[in-house]
Amino acid sequence: MTTEGMRLEPRDEYPHEPDAVSNFNESVYVNGFDPAQRVGGWLRLGNRVNEGYAELSVCLYLPDGRVACQFGRPQISHNEAFAAGGLRYEVDEPFQRLEVSYDGELLLLDDPSQLRDPGTLFQTAPRLQGGVSWDVSAISPTHGGEPISEAGVARMFYGHQFSRGHFNQHIAVKGMMRVGDEQWELDAFGWRDHSWGPRFWQAIWAYRLFIGSLGPDRGLMLLKNMHETGGSSRRGVLLVDGAYEEVLDLDVVTDWSPERDPTGATITAWTAERKEVIRTRVLTMTPLRNRRRTEDGALLVSRVAEGFTEFTWGDHVGYGMTEYIERLDDDGQPVGYPL
Repeated sequence: MTTEGMRLEPRDEYPHEPDAVSNFNESVYVNGFDPAQRVGGWLRLGNRVNEGYAELSVCLYLPDGRVACQFGRPQISHNEAFAAGGLRYEVDEPFQRLEVSYDGELLLLDDPSQLRDPGTLFQTAPRLQGGVSWDVSAISPTHGGEPISEAGVARMFYGHQFSRGHFNQHIAVKGMMRVGDEQWELDAFGWRDHSWGPRFWQAIWAYRLFIGSLGPDRGLMLLKNMHETGGSSRRGVLLVDGAYEEVLDLDVVTDWSPERDPTGATITAWTAERKEVIRTRVLTMTPLRNRRRTEDGALLVSRVAEGFTEFTWGDHVGYGMTEYIERLDDDGQPVGYPL
């Protein structure tokens, strides 16, 4: 499958041969939210085989505002599967069906803002056994791939130092989510992606990403990626009646909390077929971070604000994620604020 300078084939559903670079990453991500119960979450596994570990993230949003989560770096010695630390991602049929599961310990947070101090959190938070077992099926085409020409390079979502290859897709999710003695059966909609290539989180200067599923026939993935040198790229798709429409441009106006976390946004998106105004409201925010030392010893820190979000698009209402990633300056403030 080749589209406008991008290559994507069924074999890209599976692990790729790692590059020789130390920061090679192959990442799979799935989210799903039940619109009736307003419960769901996201799971991610990023294989960093040349560094000997995987980045494991499980973040479950409960109906009363609590969050059950786990983050870790389980050791891995190969890039032949997406399975580490109790999290497993398996392809049943490329681009059509997946199975995603997690079985292990979860931290249960009454107040998700505890994540601002992860050192204290991991020492004090209650720990429960939990699990996720999801059957995932496609409700849209795939979107993206790996560039094979300059035209493809120009269409890359994040750039060579974040993910050389990347594709995504809107999905339906059915299955179970368990936290201690509580359990939910989900009939959900969501989104997933798969990326590979060199990755430093700090390669992102500042971006605003919106991922929403509003039933079987409406969805969105919108990205405003701001550059350290100025300006921004604005990309994404709207899912309308089972087909993707490429976004030609978009505007984002963010509402902010006193902690400089996004609480909502008004997004205007243009495709060749339509102009749409989409409003978001963050229901639960999980304030995360990523840290890395450069070769000269400098510490670079990025905030990763992950918000369980309600999306309103005309008469359609649905759920998904708001993700604001950006570097922190010398005073610990996000460099993209207040844009």
